[in-house]
Amino acid sequence: MPPTPTPSTRTDLTAVKAAIHRRLIQKLNLDRVNDVRREDVRREVSLILEELVVGESTPMNLQERERLSTEVLDEVFGLGPLEPLLADPTVSDILVNTFNKIYVERKGLLEATNIQFRDDAHLMSIIDRIVSAIGRRVDESSPMVDARLPDGSRVNAIIPPLAVDGPCLSIRRFSRDPLTADDLLANHAFTAPMLELLQGCVKARLNILISGGTGAGKTTLLNVLSSYLSDRERIVTIEDAAELQLHQEHVVRLETRPPNIEGKGAIYQRQLLINCLRMRPDRIIVGEVRGEEALDMLQAMNTGHDGSLTTIHANSPRDALSRLETMVAMSALNIPDSAVRRQIASAIDVVVQITRLSDGTRKVTNLTEITGMEGDVVTMQDIFVFRKRGVRESGEVMGEFMPVGIRPKFAERLAVTGIPLPANMFEVQHIR
Repeated sequence: MPPTPTPSTRTDLTAVKAAIHRRLIQKLNLDRVNDVRREDVRREVSLILEELVVGESTPMNLQERERLSTEVLDEVFGLGPLEPLLADPTVSDILVNTFNKIYVERKGLLEATNIQFRDDAHLMSIIDRIVSAIGRRVDESSPMVDARLPDGSRVNAIIPPLAVDGPCLSIRRFSRDPLTADDLLANHAFTAPMLELLQGCVKARLNILISGGTGAGKTTLLNVLSSYLSDRERIVTIEDAAELQLHQEHVVRLETRPPNIEGKGAIYQRQLLINCLRMRPDRIIVGEVRGEEALDMLQAMNTGHDGSLTTIHANSPRDALSRLETMVAMSALNIPDSAVRRQIASAIDVVVQITRLSDGTRKVTNLTEITGMEGDVVTMQDIFVFRKRGVRESGEVMGEFMPVGIRPKFAERLAVTGIPLPANMFEVQHIR
């Protein structure tokens, strides 16, 4: 009686997978793979794999053979070991620190995975596949690159010599079905009165700046607020990597371009913004303001292009205005600080601060109105805030959303537009 095959070790399967992958590439007509339907090719590949697996001396049970087939198919058609993570709707970020250290973010919290690449070369081949698909490159002369996947997910790769321990890959996932206002309400990102006020601000064409740290949910909130824009308006979006998911009919999407291999041909956000002003936009949405384009954006807001929306990296509404001031200084036009602050005070109407808390939840912690100038200082007042009361033993952050008791000055502007606000919306509710 022949001995029962013992389950293969992971090392055995990795070696077999590499050998099968090489033989599969030799056997497949790769030109034809691009011309026929994916499912037809998958069936053909499965048949070839079956023949190759049967010929392998390493004993494998049916489950191992099916897993091996799936992994090799992922190598041919997808992003190899990352495919299971990309198929997991609970994963919002995939962070490859080195070929054998891969982390994911779920519900705002990081966790390690047991998924690995074979080596640095394997990881580099996947990075090359991602960036080459959109006509970009990554090598020693250009060791950093931003790209995006077909589903809109944002990708950043950095390789040696800048990445000391080997190639690094970061993928910010974007759901095919983006979160809606109802989803954010259910997740307690804000309250119904706060949403009603923000909706009114968008419809009344107030200029809104969304501020927050990395991964705080700025783009998600920008998508939600953009959903309140009218289908009758011409919307132009400007982004470093296109990731906004607008569903209006009249949307023009503009994206920056990196320099070519000779270091020429780069198109930056400032150039796109200047060009955008010649395109008769009703609304301008800048995915994230991060440099000298801040001045052009402020001038656009001040010269008839009201109702604009953008995001900025900052930890508080006051910090957001300070960062804007610094970015304007990057334009090297030697504009006096007082003049810059007046531009900011007259351009920005509302700052929405969104924060990722220690328990992984995202909340709008400040909804703040810019009220004008006092001397050389931009004045602002909170309308709604999130008051943190403590942290439970489970790590959950406790707190409440509260109005501060001040009716915003822009309430009159909303009323004139036909958007009356309830009289009790801004009354302070005392917590016992």
